[in-house]
Amino acid sequence: MLSKPSTVYRPPSTVLHDCPIFIGPLADSFSQWLDSQNYSQVFIIADTHTQALCLPVFLEKTGLNPPPIVVVIEPGETQKNLATCETIWQAMLAAKLDRNALVINLGGGVIGDMGGFCAATWKRGVDFVHIPTTLLAMTDAAIGGKLGVDFQGLKNIIGVFRQPKAVFVDPDFLDTLPERELRSGFAEVIKHALIGDPALWMQLSDHYSAKAVLEASIGVKVRIVLEDPHEKGLRMLLNFGHTIGHAIESYFLETDNPLTHGEAIAIGMICELDASERRDTVAAFINNIFPQRQIPESAFTAIWHLMQQDKKNASGKVRMALPDVLPYSMKVLEPTQEVVVASLRRYNGFE
Repeated sequence: MLSKPSTVYRPPSTVLHDCPIFIGPLADSFSQWLDSQNYSQVFIIADTHTQALCLPVFLEKTGLNPPPIVVVIEPGETQKNLATCETIWQAMLAAKLDRNALVINLGGGVIGDMGGFCAATWKRGVDFVHIPTTLLAMTDAAIGGKLGVDFQGLKNIIGVFRQPKAVFVDPDFLDTLPERELRSGFAEVIKHALIGDPALWMQLSDHYSAKAVLEASIGVKVRIVLEDPHEKGLRMLLNFGHTIGHAIESYFLETDNPLTHGEAIAIGMICELDASERRDTVAAFINNIFPQRQIPESAFTAIWHLMQQDKKNASGKVRMALPDVLPYSMKVLEPTQEVVVASLRRYNGFE
């Protein structure tokens, strides 16, 4: 596969289980990396947003020649299901995609999770790379090899672990994001700071630039995944805020005013801290950044039922992983329904 050469080569910023992670302009890394491979075809998965805003930038920076095959899906979490996977697989079939092809996931967390899943299951697995275009995907979703789709209203319940061949994080794509989407990704940066990087937390507490915190935030995710690639122990810590947050996200997904992933995780972090009886300036800081969303009392039981399907649960008990006192240390709670409901109720009255 031919591509436009570049006069500059940027080595990977880090490597995760043989997956190089490049942080910087695509023109400094992608073409040289692709030229070092021997792929028969290039197949891009994008949504209508990234098709309009990011695909032209990607093609200009990489100069792919001949042009790749592109499949475009509708954006959003509601599309992250097996029906959309069928659309992608049909496009792969029409393209006669062979086992020596490369799939490029160009987009946010939904594209990365679902595109990687489709690639990992096509003909028992073809190579794929992530080119994340949102802050959330750059700092979290594209790193670590978790792939999957939602099913029956449950987040990421069908999926696999498989590392991409490479991840290319180009900060310029952040300039394409609306403010709400940029703020949504900031929830994962806050999470990484709280679980592993006090210096990053101090930086966020003072003033932050999304581009300035990328490498530090990614570094937290990489360190944890290196230690626990398949979520048998410490990697559960990356789910801080997600036990309650995923359930809230799933609940609101079926309403006329859904939450972004980051907004739901922000609420989840506040409520999980509250459930652990940690009510301090951290929760106030998070609540000041993310708009308050009242959760109907009638939703509390449904949210608890959704939490009972969380992948961290064991022996029929809901489990939440929270940061302990020291960086990269974890405590696991097994809250009752009453504790969770009380934390949701206090969130509604947060001042």
